[in-house]
Formats: sequence, C-alpha cells, structure tokens
Amino acid sequence: MNNSELKNIKERSLKIRHLYHQLEQQHHGSKWSVEEDALAFLTDAGLVGRLTMSQQGRWPKGDQAIPELEHKLGECIWWLTVLAERMNMDINEVTDKFLTKTENLLKK
Repeated sequence: MNNSELKNIKERSLKIRHLYHQLEQQHHGSKWSVEEDALAFLTDAGLVGRLTMSQQGRWPKGDQAIPELEHKLGECIWWLTVLAERMNMDINEVTDKFLTKTENLLKK
C-alpha cells in the first residue's frame, strides 16, 4: 500500500465518521466522545477474535463468519484511523514509528 492509498483511506474514514457524528447529534443530542469511540473499537476488536475462532473452525458461527470477519477487520482499521485523528495523531506517522522501532528491536 502506498502513501496515496493510505491518505485515501484516512480521508474516507474521517468523512464517514463525520456522517456518524451527525447521526449521533440527531439521535442523542451530542456526538460520541473519544472514549466512546475507543470502546466501540474494543467491541469490534473482540468480535474479530470470535470471528477468527470461527474462521479457524474453533467456534460455531455459521456461513457468515468470513464476510463478517472481513467487515470487522476493515472496521477496526477505520476505528484506529478515527481514534488517532481525534487524539491529534497521524495514523501513518504512528504506524511508521511503531514499525521502525519494532524492526530495530528485532535486528538486535
């Protein structure tokens, strides 16, 4: 994936989050806090775990496990992108920083 693809993912993610904020305003009178976004991410990450168990034949989920797993994996990336932005961090920068640090640690 190149930088323009990552930039596109970030832009699309933030547009979608903005639309969800509008729905939250309509239904609840306020948009979700950063903490609520983080909790939603953790819920989806937990579902990735359960759906992975199903995909690996370790949890009976049925025929929809693969499409649901694909959806939740994408949704988790979306949530992380949104969370980084809401906390004034750039997802590309923090990911690069993590990868560089980890690569250097493993080279030793």
